[in-house]
Amino acid sequence: MSGMNVWERLKTWAGRLRTETYALALAARDRRVPWYARLFMAVVVAYAFSPLDLIPDFIPILGYLDDLILVPAGIWLAVKMVPAPIMAECRARASEDLARDSRTGQVAGIVIVAVWLTLALLAGWLVVRAAE
Repeated sequence: MSGMNVWERLKTWAGRLRTETYALALAARDRRVPWYARLFMAVVVAYAFSPLDLIPDFIPILGYLDDLILVPAGIWLAVKMVPAPIMAECRARASEDLARDSRTGQVAGIVIVAVWLTLALLAGWLVVRAAE
């Protein structure tokens, strides 16, 4: 096997993972999906798009463990929680949306960073108030 073949397979896998993650974000908003599945999907999608990791990437080997195992496992479990016809609809819409707007990941990343910053500011404000 040539290095290019492996590289192409990795790019294909990453593209599918991106589409699945976006499809889960769409399914998380669908009222036909059970509430507990929507909650789980919201956590998985937020973690997948979040720049913060459970295990920081600078830790050798373990740093990429969450990216290589936890995120795909969470996506796999979340997909299993969604009824098949709804997941098929969400995959189709995700493929269309991602093909039309390649900036979706950037926008999602900005939203996640904004949420984290807001939470950090809120936590800081609460600490200052508690110290008074």
